Amino acid sequence: MNISFEQIQAFIHREARLLDDRQWDEWLACYHEEVTYWLPCWDDEDKLTEDPQSELSLIYYPNREGLEDRVYRIRTERAGSASLPEPRTTHLRSNLEVLETQGAVVKVRFNWQTNSHRYHSTNVFFGTAFCTVDFSGEQPLITEKKVILNNDYINQVIDIYHL
Repeated sequence: MNISFEQIQAFIHREARLLDDRQWDEWLACYHEEVTYWLPCWDDEDKLTEDPQSELSLIYYPNREGLEDRVYRIRTERAGSASLPEPRTTHLRSNLEVLETQGAVVKVRFNWQTNSHRYHSTNVFFGTAFCTVDFSGEQPLITEKKVILNNDYINQVIDIYHL
């Protein structure tokens, strides 16, 4: 299967747009049922934690059920990070690189920035993401996503829509 750079880029941008537009069901549909979604944290020595099973993570879901739970909590206002009004966000993606291709499975890396505005205040979150995307089905599916948050000193609870 020959997947173009434009197809990969369009999918990465679409996933970000769905977050901005709060199209939660469509956003969840970008993720495989067995997706691993991980946001490691920085340890005291400015190194990223390496094992979500034995070290601290900011977010770790071993499958899509965790993401579905987050969306449920956001929708029902049962999330500690969710509040009204919901923040307005703009997700930016840049420096997209294809790291590896094996048939219909593509591993990518990109830089990201999210501008989040609420209560007359704007916060900026930024970092790098690594995704494995399977293009073999009717629509591409993220099977693995590791998000590095470079500005780890934050004054609020971080949630999926900040990344």
